[in-house]
Amino acid sequence: MSNPQFTRPPLTVALTAWNDCLASHGLPTDPLWIFSENLCIEHSRAVPGSLHFGFQTKFTPPDDDALEIAYDQFCETDARIVFYRLGSAQKKSVCILLCDSWFEEKKPRDGFERRDDWNISFRPGHAGDIEEVTELTRWVRRVKRDRAFHDFDFGMALETIDEIKIHGRPLVPYERMGQRMLNRLRRMFGQAD
Repeated sequence: MSNPQFTRPPLTVALTAWNDCLASHGLPTDPLWIFSENLCIEHSRAVPGSLHFGFQTKFTPPDDDALEIAYDQFCETDARIVFYRLGSAQKKSVCILLCDSWFEEKKPRDGFERRDDWNISFRPGHAGDIEEVTELTRWVRRVKRDRAFHDFDFGMALETIDEIKIHGRPLVPYERMGQRMLNRLRRMFGQAD
């Protein structure tokens, strides 16, 4: 493994830098962290053919330690970590933590503020609100596939957070499939998951 040319800070230090970034842009500094399951992407009614982005925390609320677990997991890679703001809701900044080498070429002209000494970028985004979806039907019917690729597709899923808590690591695909099959068999035979 190569020796990285950066040193990741503790999460508290990175969060302080993120809050400073948000404040410098006049954005709310109180973050509301979401994960993949919290995104609610829908077909726009106002502009046919486009998408409307929202979020929810009512149906799949993140655990209190989810951000810390995601950050620790992402720190185990050499890929760039991104603190990404989607918009504002209820005087908070709705944020998602991302990680992938996809972001290595993202520059200030793309809206990313780089900290190369940490291999972290901050994307504060623009002022504006993002809708909080509270209707179960809308969240269930959200667009999950057959859409253009987006930056936030590199976020961690709450399912992965659960795997790390239970197994100490994310499961590989065949393990996930096996776990789902076992859970179905348990339900068929009346045993709890």
